[in-house]
Amino acid sequence: MRGLEESKAYFLAFGRDWFEARLPELFPRLAFGLAGHGSECFGFDDDLSRDHDFTCGFAVWLSDEDEERYGFEVMRAYSSLLREHAPGDAGKSSKLGESEHGVRRIRDFYLRHIGLPGAPETWQQWLYTPEHAFAEVVNGEVFLDGPGTFSAIRKEIAEGMPEDVRLKKIASRVVTMAQTGQYNFSRCSRRGEHGAAALALGQFVTACGSLVFLFNRRFCPYYKWMLRAMKTLPRLGELALPLEFLLCDPAPPDEKAAMISDICAQIAAELARQELSDAKDDYLEAHAFEIMKKIRSPHIRALHVMEG
Repeated sequence: MRGLEESKAYFLAFGRDWFEARLPELFPRLAFGLAGHGSECFGFDDDLSRDHDFTCGFAVWLSDEDEERYGFEVMRAYSSLLREHAPGDAGKSSKLGESEHGVRRIRDFYLRHIGLPGAPETWQQWLYTPEHAFAEVVNGEVFLDGPGTFSAIRKEIAEGMPEDVRLKKIASRVVTMAQTGQYNFSRCSRRGEHGAAALALGQFVTACGSLVFLFNRRFCPYYKWMLRAMKTLPRLGELALPLEFLLCDPAPPDEKAAMISDICAQIAAELARQELSDAKDDYLEAHAFEIMKKIRSPHIRALHVMEG
């Protein structure tokens, strides 16, 4: 059983009745679930994941007002639940790990992950907040949300990116792919600068992965889960395999350059399908400037093509 499934089963078996019995008046105003950092929140955990920063549990999210008035009681109820119904052994803790379990104010959850108390309110917040941070606040599952506040913020983030921001990010990823994959990878390889070529290839793969998520109107997760998550996407998710080939296979540079060309051709076709560019150039840079023309906001359109 995956960590998210285990957490939900634990909540349904013990947590829901526990909180409803001990805090009957407050219970309808609480939200329960699991989201945020960690492979279990994305559904990517396995047996190896349990060797560090793993425990079975769940989060309890509440409003500022309820936290101020009832926060101690809710924390005490959660602690007593863990003592009475121990969920199992925990893995070793790492210095960078931090559990998503326990009692949290709603605003604190979002502040911790995206630096904002709720959904972004400006185009700058949408453009410059890392995509993996957004991915962390919309992953996992909300098991129960009486007032619906926590879930409403998640939905606004999942569906609310302004189209001009999406276009700006797409243009940035497209021109980055052109610069790193179509241009610099082969040039660095021919010069014998193999480290630089590898770095160019890595940036090409990262930009392409992010772009595929933007095509699907999804947020690209933290780098180590990018390729795995790509495989679940309906549109161009199959590019995860050739991207992994570029990173891992010892094929000669010419063979990798040919694969880069094929990937870029598929990207150009998708840009045409989504009516984002009608450029006919095989070099993706031309498409990036066509995308920029479709941005309505003069402030966003005035940014450098690679920004975002």
